[in-house]
Amino acid sequence: MITIYHNPRCGKSRECLAFIENSKQEFEIVKYLENPLTFKELEVIIKKLNIKPIELIRTKESIWIENFKGKTLSDKEIIQSMVDFPILMERPIVVNGNKAVIARPFEKVKEII
Repeated sequence: MITIYHNPRCGKSRECLAFIENSKQEFEIVKYLENPLTFKELEVIIKKLNIKPIELIRTKESIWIENFKGKTLSDKEIIQSMVDFPILMERPIVVNGNKAVIARPFEKVKEII
């Protein structure tokens, strides 16, 4: 089952969702701003993405700039920042089994479906 971690207000996320809908594959939508991810869920996604936690952060978000920019944070502290402030998470993320991509551009989804 494909899962898209989606922000309906984000144009890139909407483009990706439309692409997945057109693929005719089964999928699930997780609106992560309404249903924030747990620390463990984020750890699993980051592992599937095969990235460092900082690579999942939207570093231009005002919350990041005001609260975290310039600080030396551990990976756990970075993950916790996304638990506390889900808007900091890059989007959309698409997971298919043990594979995942940050779908920017949305065509990156082709790599895992």
